[in-house]
Amino acid sequence: MEENVIINMKSVQSVYEDRSETELVTSGRMSFEDGLYRITYDDSEATGFPGSTTNITVRGSEYASVSRTGASVSDLVMETGKKHHCHYETPYGVMNIGVFTHVIENHIEEKGTIYMQYTIDINSGYISDNEIIMTIQREG
Repeated sequence: MEENVIINMKSVQSVYEDRSETELVTSGRMSFEDGLYRITYDDSEATGFPGSTTNITVRGSEYASVSRTGASVSDLVMETGKKHHCHYETPYGVMNIGVFTHVIENHIEEKGTIYMQYTIDINSGYISDNEIIMTIQREG
């Protein structure tokens, strides 16, 4: 069953000593089926990807994916302790990036939260350490 939710997502990007944070609050949808939580929201100017839809899929604390469809396309796959090579489109071009996942904490059922920590590289060259802290509040 799909339900309407409010998503509060904070993204933290660290490059050595420099750290930047962005926060997004948006409405979306969430469903649970076959052991997978699926969270979907429409992107806007605020996310930098207008005309796209983001889908976040989480299974336990071992697996997550963040995919974007529409005007911009990307597909990041995350598994705790593993590196995946992923497709990522930006307004500046398309690239394949390495994503090494350090932590996935899935507490949707208990607290309505998801935490993901991962490192991104291009051609094995370090780009950034990243965190996504997401709180999902059921509407109604």
